[in-house]
Amino acid sequence: MERVKAIGREAVAAKRKQYFYPCTQHFYRNPPQLVRGSMQFVYDENDKVYTDFFAGVSVVACGHCNSSITARTIEQLQQLQHTTTVYLTQPNVDLAERLEEVLPGNLRRSFFVNSGSEANEGALLLARMHTGRKGFIALESGLHGRTNLTMSVTGLPMWRTDAFLDEDVYFISRPYHPELTMEEAATRSLKDLEQVLKEKGDTIAAMIAEPIQGNGGMIMPVSWYFREVKALLDQYGVLLIADEIQTGFGRTGVMFAMEHFDVVPDIVSMAKALGNGVPVAAFATTDEIALSLNRPSASTFGGNPVSAVTALAVLDYIRAEQLPQRAERLGGKLKEGLKSLQEQYPGWISDVRGTGLMLGAELVGADAAGKAAITDNVLELMKDRGYLIGKNGVDRNVLAFQPPLIITEDDINGMLAALNEVLMEAFSN
Repeated sequence: MERVKAIGREAVAAKRKQYFYPCTQHFYRNPPQLVRGSMQFVYDENDKVYTDFFAGVSVVACGHCNSSITARTIEQLQQLQHTTTVYLTQPNVDLAERLEEVLPGNLRRSFFVNSGSEANEGALLLARMHTGRKGFIALESGLHGRTNLTMSVTGLPMWRTDAFLDEDVYFISRPYHPELTMEEAATRSLKDLEQVLKEKGDTIAAMIAEPIQGNGGMIMPVSWYFREVKALLDQYGVLLIADEIQTGFGRTGVMFAMEHFDVVPDIVSMAKALGNGVPVAAFATTDEIALSLNRPSASTFGGNPVSAVTALAVLDYIRAEQLPQRAERLGGKLKEGLKSLQEQYPGWISDVRGTGLMLGAELVGADAAGKAAITDNVLELMKDRGYLIGKNGVDRNVLAFQPPLIITEDDINGMLAALNEVLMEAFSN
């Protein structure tokens, strides 16, 4: 197949500036134009190869243009591309059946949509309909979407764009604080939760939380935290929504990150890795709770044949290649390497955290702006060496490592060697 000629990074940047909203930004002072991908690699317009350690923010878990998946996507595109749920088609019911096999506990009913924001919006609506209550509890520094309601439960100030957000949201401290132990921070968060429940419990429909905060800086609570959260919520008839949009489908070493905490939430939202780059998302719940979403509803594109077949291919590949186990094993090696760099540069890396192939390394700086600038410089220098990594955290100073789960040990070793060189260069200037 003949490739479309690349117009070049300068021309792409100029068109973005002319036709996009100013809110649409990009990484890098000198950004490449990415034109193709193959598994853990992407290529720019000059055919320079980059090893992807960000996976489009946890999306292409099975690798870019994975032939085992794209072949089935193309086949379905040529057979039946689109219908809605007002017609009977097999792919979406097969996908719902397969999800029931991998979802935790007794979660088995799925509603398909297109994005993580939609999935969380649907989960929040379902909670309101089931409980007959309006309010929500959310964690500080969480990120749940860009619709009005999902933005309302988002605790990161930079993502709370709307000045007229829902006021029936109660934020509690997250189970992390740099000046507290993880145990102390979790205890503080639980006390906050108990206080809100005592004061507002009969008005609250659900608490929404990421099992591991991604954009908030790769924050993973202590093992007992969500068990205590669920027990408190159950006392007040408040549902627990697990936002597994970044953490789902093997990234953290298990299929869904809530499994690390031995907790079955009432509702799970999922997206990103489920489609490996094709838009598909869902929120899932129990038979009992699903009965509450009984007024006519539909999604024009949610669960369409192409996205459903793609997601089925993704689940087949995850199972065949044992990607959760692979993420646990290789994530351990990556974390060990990052910890070694922290020991080597204790004044530059303050913390390494996360699990599986969802890891973060927090960089040190004089102030928030300084830390963010150093992080941007590290990303730039890593890009120049052929490695794409991400950034997150409240101050945007956490290096984010979320590669495709098919990454190799050699890729990890190469990236760590490059990062060692970059840290020396970035902090010596």
